[in-house]
Parts: sequence; structure tokens; C-alpha cells
Amino acid sequence: MTAFLVVLVIILFGVAVWQMGKIFQLSKVKSEGDSEVATEKDNNINGYLMLMFVLFLYAICIVSFWKWGKVMLPESASEHGVGIDQLWLISMIIIFIVGIITQWLLHYFAFKYRGKKGLKATFYADNDRLEFIWTIIPVIVLAGLIIYGLFTWTDIMNIDTEDDPLVVELYAYQFDWRARYGGEDNTLGEANVRLIEGVNQLGVDASDPNAQDDVVVNELHLPVGRKVLFKMRSQDVLHSAYMPHFRAQMNCVPGMITQFAFTPTMTTLEMRESEEMVNKVMRINEIRRKNSEALVAEGDEALEPYEFDYLLLCNKICGNTHYNMQMKIIVETQEEYDTWMAEQATLAQTLEQ
Repeated sequence: MTAFLVVLVIILFGVAVWQMGKIFQLSKVKSEGDSEVATEKDNNINGYLMLMFVLFLYAICIVSFWKWGKVMLPESASEHGVGIDQLWLISMIIIFIVGIITQWLLHYFAFKYRGKKGLKATFYADNDRLEFIWTIIPVIVLAGLIIYGLFTWTDIMNIDTEDDPLVVELYAYQFDWRARYGGEDNTLGEANVRLIEGVNQLGVDASDPNAQDDVVVNELHLPVGRKVLFKMRSQDVLHSAYMPHFRAQMNCVPGMITQFAFTPTMTTLEMRESEEMVNKVMRINEIRRKNSEALVAEGDEALEPYEFDYLLLCNKICGNTHYNMQMKIIVETQEEYDTWMAEQATLAQTLEQ
């Protein structure tokens, strides 16, 4: 705390000296050649700087795509994710086209119409045609994007229970996740945080008949090709269930249940074997190998090779170890899922132990 106050005092002292310098500068008698009015040379310099700046912006965009384009998410592993990716792509194309054109016009006009002796700007009090054009075009484009987005959102959020989705509860708390399956009846038992006690970490009502076959795990397994309906709860603060490879995210709000559904389309093994993911894992492991060499040289242990896994993350800053709040997701065939589920203890069995 003392060090902070010392630094703060030094900063305030510097600001005070700077302000005093400005006061002394303003109090000086200016010479005839010392004018604050921009000269033609000043206008030329600023005009060319505007052109250089817009070219710099374009160069930065190109370099960013070339250098970091490989770190973007791979193809979607859920049915609805294809629509989200398409909406995102269309939005980005429109934004980039509009941005490139408007930025060029802004900087080029600043260069072309820079101040020159003998030239006088033409003043228009109003121009109804121009105002109509630059108003109606954004209205049409934005209306199209909004309508397209609403249709996409409706398709994603429209949960048809006739599809018999697998019901899974995602339970968030500082700083971990638990998943609860409905068991053989695919129906979750009632739960309340006031019932949390001992091994009953999720506060499930043990007297509810639907809760007897519920299964609570710390690793999420999903069968490929089957719709999954997630019921989400939070024990303490606002969390956000984020599954980036499935293009899924929903807030977990204390005191209420939120829900989201999607259908996985790629197993964990299929995603690992995809060409894009193989190349990404190779790049990651090359970085880890180089870092490991430095760690070993300092006497530390080497980093283990990275292997891809789907992850459930928290996308809300929920506390000091928020960064580590994640749960592994395994997408597998229906047969593999059934085998795994048969090995799990039900809530009734857990409470009896």
C-alpha cells in the first residue's frame, strides 16, 4: 500500500509540473512568426499522415489474419453451429466491406480536401438526397441482418420435446462444474441449494421419486447425433456455460433455471482426427516443446503434450480462479455412452454409501 501511495504521489507531482509548464508557456509573449494557425505545410503533413494511417490500418488487418487466423475455432461440432457460423461470416463480410470503403473515403477526403491557399470549402445547408441515401442503405442492411439473426436465433432456441432430448443439468459453483443426468426415466429430480449437505453437493431432493436414478458426475459425456437439453443452475454468482466448439453459451443465474439445447455432430475422436485439429495440435505441441526446453534448463518439469478435448468453460469473470473453471466434455457413440452411464452410481446409491 505504501509503494502504491508513493507512486501515486510521484504521478501527481509530474502532472502538476506539466500543468505549470503549460501555464508558463501560455504567459510568454508570442513573436510575430509564432502562430497557432495551421500553415499550408502543416496541412500537407497531416494530409499525407492520414493516407499513411489508413494504409497502416489495412496492413495491420492483413498481418493479423495471416499471423493469427490459425487460432480461430475449427468447424462447428453441433447442428445449429453451422447456422451461427454462417451468420457470423455474413456479418463480418459486410462489416469489413463497409469498414474498408468508409475508412478509405474518410482518410482520402481528409487528404484531398486539406487546407490550401486560395481554396474555399463549399457549404451545403442540407442535401435531402444524400441524407436519404446514407440513411436508407444502413437501415436496409441492418434490418436484413437483424431479421436473419432472429430467424437463426428462433431455430436454435425452439426446443421440440417430441425429439426426446437427453436432459442434463449443468450446475455451476465457484469454481467448478457438475453435471446431473436424469437417469433411466430421463427426468431430473427437484433440487434446491438449501438441501446441499454432505455428498449431496447439488441439493437434490432425495424424497423426489424422479431423483432416485439421477447421476451426478464431474465429466460430461454426450452421445453423438442426439439432441441434448441442458438445464443450468448456479449456486452462488452469475456464471456462463460456454462450449465454444458447439457454438453454445448460456448464463447460469442464481435462483433460476436457464436452458439451451443442441445436437453434437462430431465425436471427440472425429474432431481429434480432423486435418485442421491435427495441424492445430501440432503447432501447440511445438510451442510446448520449446517452452519445456527452457523449463528443463531451469530445473523444472517438462510440459506434457497437448491432446484435444471439448471443454465446458465459464465465460463470466466469477472470481479469482475463474480461469480454471472448466469441465471435460466427451462426445461418443450411443453404445459408448450407454456403457459409461451403466458404470455410474445413481444418487440413491451415493446417498446410501
